[in-house]
Order: sequence, then structure tokens, then C-alpha cells
Amino acid sequence: MDGNLSPAVILSVVLLSSAAFLKPYDLLYDNAVQAFYNSDYENVVRYMEGALSSYAEVRRTKVRCRLRCQDQHPFDGTFSDLRFFDVVLHRAACMNKCIEEKLGSQSVHKVSEDVVQDFQRRIPYNYLQMAYQKLKQPDKAAAAAHTYFQANPEHVEMGQNLEQYKDIEGIEEDHFVDREARPHQRSFADAVRLYEKGDYEGAVALFEEALVEYYKADVDCRALCQGPQRFESHDHLRYRYSLHELVSDHFTQVLHCEHECVRDLATRPGRLSPIENYLPLHYDYLQFAYFKVDRLKEALECALTYLLFHEGEEFMTDNMEHYREVLGRDAKPRQKAEWYLRRHKRELELLLTGSKVMGVEFTEGNYWSSTGGRDDSNRIPSGTDGWMEYVPISEKKNVTAVAPQQLREGGPLVYDSVQLVQNSVALNGTQRVLFDHVISEEECAELRNLAHSVTMAGDGYRGRMSPHTPNEKFEGATVLKTLQYGYEGRVPLRSARLFYDASERARRIVESYFMLNSTLHFSYTHLVCRTAITGQQDHRTDLSHPIHADNCLLDPDANECWKEPPAYTYRDYSALLYLNGDFEGGDFIFTEMDAKTVTALVKPKCGRMVGFSSGGENPHGVKAVTSGQRCAVALWFTLDPLFRELERLQADEVIQALDTQSVLDQGLNINPKDEL
Repeated sequence: MDGNLSPAVILSVVLLSSAAFLKPYDLLYDNAVQAFYNSDYENVVRYMEGALSSYAEVRRTKVRCRLRCQDQHPFDGTFSDLRFFDVVLHRAACMNKCIEEKLGSQSVHKVSEDVVQDFQRRIPYNYLQMAYQKLKQPDKAAAAAHTYFQANPEHVEMGQNLEQYKDIEGIEEDHFVDREARPHQRSFADAVRLYEKGDYEGAVALFEEALVEYYKADVDCRALCQGPQRFESHDHLRYRYSLHELVSDHFTQVLHCEHECVRDLATRPGRLSPIENYLPLHYDYLQFAYFKVDRLKEALECALTYLLFHEGEEFMTDNMEHYREVLGRDAKPRQKAEWYLRRHKRELELLLTGSKVMGVEFTEGNYWSSTGGRDDSNRIPSGTDGWMEYVPISEKKNVTAVAPQQLREGGPLVYDSVQLVQNSVALNGTQRVLFDHVISEEECAELRNLAHSVTMAGDGYRGRMSPHTPNEKFEGATVLKTLQYGYEGRVPLRSARLFYDASERARRIVESYFMLNSTLHFSYTHLVCRTAITGQQDHRTDLSHPIHADNCLLDPDANECWKEPPAYTYRDYSALLYLNGDFEGGDFIFTEMDAKTVTALVKPKCGRMVGFSSGGENPHGVKAVTSGQRCAVALWFTLDPLFRELERLQADEVIQALDTQSVLDQGLNINPKDEL
């Protein structure tokens, strides 16, 4: 037996021997991932569910302990330096004792930012849905897939998996539950649905429940801000500011975190922007719902409460006056909202002061931006609608003509055979490039043969055979799928390996040419062929792929591109490696933001590759393929490692196994997802 145990194994033994304390979720998460790659799906479920439970318990414990210790050691009215530091020290000691009694040593539960980000993005549920699928538990797989998809609505493969689960016998609508749903948002969404159906009694109950849950969530969010803070602009190993400046820095960071709770609580999973006017909307809906059920006293209270957020707003002022007139008396706004807004105003004042001390610019956001309302000549109180429209609270910023990082190009081409054909200037744009001879004629032919064997109609397009135009058929395959086919002997393993290698070659060329100062990761890799459908080509005026941008929502009328979901906002660079040119039509085009004015045209041919940054500076599309079949390797890249393509990581494992010849000793261990 090897006496040199790894730190992870030693830590596992220690933790397992001390069942009284909670196991750290990063260790459980790592164990689950390792089990996944070993095809040990029962342990994937065991460890991943344990990691999720541990993650939730750590959060609950921190909230409970911080709130308890704040109550036990409050700041009183008699304030002095000694009294202040006495309270701070007692609170710290109280929290450390409370947390360690529940969790064990806090050092064991210090988790890297990468793992925290994975849990916030619900990555564990991606592993869980695959594990439950392998274990023939489709109901649990459906719940895990739904939970993941709520926070990752742009994930094409998961969307397709969900559609497949819906077709499985025995899977009902109530199996698709969001296991991480936030109570205040769930109640609000349910209330809106009842409101829109005209069930005002039911809506009232759920809106009131949503408010209770919102204020609870606000307390929890603020408690979580009480921990250690980051000081990105300072090197604290050489920090020479005074004690009071250090304290000021810390509490300004805490205040900023607490202030951002307004935005956090109004933002649904997977969205960059909060629901506009979120908290006031509760009172707007309630005032009208109470009116509809003839509870005018409550309607007046809610109207007055709404006006705390939007003083003098005409439609609500009219409603308030109507309620007063009918009731014959006045009322008061809700005390909870009054207290909440007083604290919010005080926070803003302190933040503005603290930011000046720290030399940091702080701009007050319009957190209560109004959506307006409706009124009519009969003075019937206004209702409200459109809550599902996600609009940033601050003014939207377009991403026109902005490319990732610094706008640099002209780096080495990495491979001797590669030829630079046109740069950004020649292509009349920004961060654009055209290469030839990225792969050889023989490699093109081999990849085309591979495509004919492995691609499936609708693969990569949510199962739709003609996703962009009814006049063409689209077929695709991923790297992992081709490797699976290669291992199974359905296609030459050499050809599957060529697809993997060619895409890596393309990635290295793009990364080097644009002189990126950080690693470019695969976001999605797709071998795709589009074929003209015979008999449907006469008088075509459509495009094979409409004009779009790859990481933002193109708005030609406004001449802007909005970088927010459902766009793939994490994509930074894109590339298309063409495998043939023996077809009619199918030219790649760049346009202006109007989606009409063509600025450059690329004719596909074997070994040619066009690369470009993925933002609104590069709208592009494909002209109609009117005869024959057009094949290419489509590649999207990200600079953010959190958005690396999961299937690519699995493919890397397969390639590593092949390279080390472990396949000869223990068999190739592939964990492909179901076909896209």
C-alpha cells in the first residue's frame, strides 16, 4: 500500500471520523466530480447531494449566528471608541463560537471562489441530472435539469434534455421543480399568475406572502454581508493606513454589499438585470387586487405605500384619492416599508460619504424605477402588468463597437501552413480576420466523411431540423459524441481525433492572432452541415442564418446590441472553419448594426477560417444555401473559465486516456450526455 496519502484523502478520513461536524462542500463536490468521471453514478448522487446540503447549511448557520450575535451585542446610544470596539470584539467572538459549534473549524470551510461560483451557477445540478439519468431515475433527473436550466437558460443542451424528459412516460409537470427557487420570487410569480387569471383573493394571499418572504430574504442577505470583505485596490500586506481608515474601508464595503441586496433580491437566476420596480410592484398589484375584492382600507394602505417609493406618481395618486373619497377617511402606509426606505436612504448617505473617504466613485442607482400605470376617465384604480419584462434598473448600456479586452491583432499564426488573407481593415470592421490553409484538403475530406456518418438532423438546434429557415436541413455533432462513435467503432477513431485536434488548432490560432492576455476556452464546438432542400429554392429571399451577434441581442431598429440573457453573454470570440466550397450560395457576411448594410463577404472553401470577436461590433449571418451541402466546424470561445464547455472537458479526459494508452489496460471510460 502506498504510504503517501494525498491531502484530500487525509482530510476525508479526518472528516469522516468526526461526524459531529459538517463536511465541507468543496470536498464533497470534488468527490462527486471524481465519481462522475469514474462512472460511479451512485456516489455522484451521494456526494453531490451532500455538497448541496452542506452548502445550504453553511449559509443558514452564518445567517443565524450573525443575527443572534448582533442581537446579543447591539450598539447602544452611548457611543465611544472603546464601546465600539468592545461590541465589535464581542460580536466576533460570539460569531466564531456559534459557527464553530455548528460547523467545526471555520478554516475547513474556506472555499475557493471558483467553487463558490459553480454553486451560484448551479453547476452541481448539471452533474446530478446526468447521474440520475444513468441511474434510471428520470423524475429526479428532470428536477435537477430544470433547476440548472433556470439559472442557465442559454444552455442549449440542457434545454434539449428537458424536452426529452417531457416525453418520458410517467414524468409529470410537477416533476419539473426548481430546487433552488427563492421563496419570495416563487410566491410573487405565483401571485402574478393568479392575478392575471382574475383570482384576486388568491393573488392577495400570495402577494402578502411574497412580501413577508422578501423582507426575510433581505435580512438574510444583509447578514451574509457581515463577513470578511475584499479590498481589491489595496495590498494589505503593506497597508499603512490608520485603524480608523481600515474600519471605514471595511464598513463601506459592508454597506455597499447590503445596498446591493435590493438588486440581488430582484434578480431571477440566470438574469443579469433585476426585475424593474420589483418591491413597489408588490404594493401596486395589491392595491388593485384589494380594490377588486372590495377591501378599500387595505387598497388605500398599499397605494400610500407605493407612493413612498414613487412620490407624486399621477396614476397612483388618483387611486389614493379615489379610495379616500369612497372610504371617507385616510390611512397610513405600511410601517415595514417606511422603515425599509428610511434605512435605504441612510445607507445611501453613508455610502456617498464612505466612497469619498475611500476615493471610490459611487453612483446612486434608481432602484425604484417606475413602470407607470393605467388610468381611465371613470377613475377606476389602475392595475399593473408586464412584470415579466426584465429591464435593467440603471440605463441600459449598448455594446456597439466594443470588443473584449484591448483591440489588438496581428499576433503569430502558430502554424507554418496558415496564411493570413484579410485583417480587420480589409474586412471593414473591428476584431475580424480571415485565414486559409488552417487544415489540408485531405483533412477537410476526412472531416466531411465524419460529418456524413455522425451528424444528426437538429443536433445542436433543440431538435429542430430547420431552425433558421424551412428551406435547409441542419445536421450537427459535438466533439464528445464523435469520440464516443469512434470508440464504439461506428466511425474511425482517427477521424474523431482529427475533429478534436482541428478545433484545438483553431482555438490556438485565434488566441494568438488577437494577442489575448488570458487563456481562450471553448464555450461550444459543433460540426455542422446545412443542406439545401430540393424543390424549395425558387425565389428564395431568406438567409440561411439571419443576421445576429453571438453574445448580445441585436436591435437593428435602435442600432444597438443588448448584452443580457437570453444572449450567450459569456462568449468572447467566434470562429468558423470551412470544410468545403462545392455548393451554391452560403456566403458568410458581416453587416452594420442595421443588419442590412453588408460590410464584408467571405466565400467558404476547404481550410478557410473566419474569426471575430463575438459582440455587437460584428453582426453577421449566412446567405441562403441554394444547392448542395455546406459543412463547417463552428466554434465559440470564452475568456471566463466558469463558462467552459462541459462536453469539451469530458472530451479532454477521453483524449488524455488515449494519449496515455490507459484504454488498453482498463477500458476507455466515456461519459457522454445524450445526443443533443
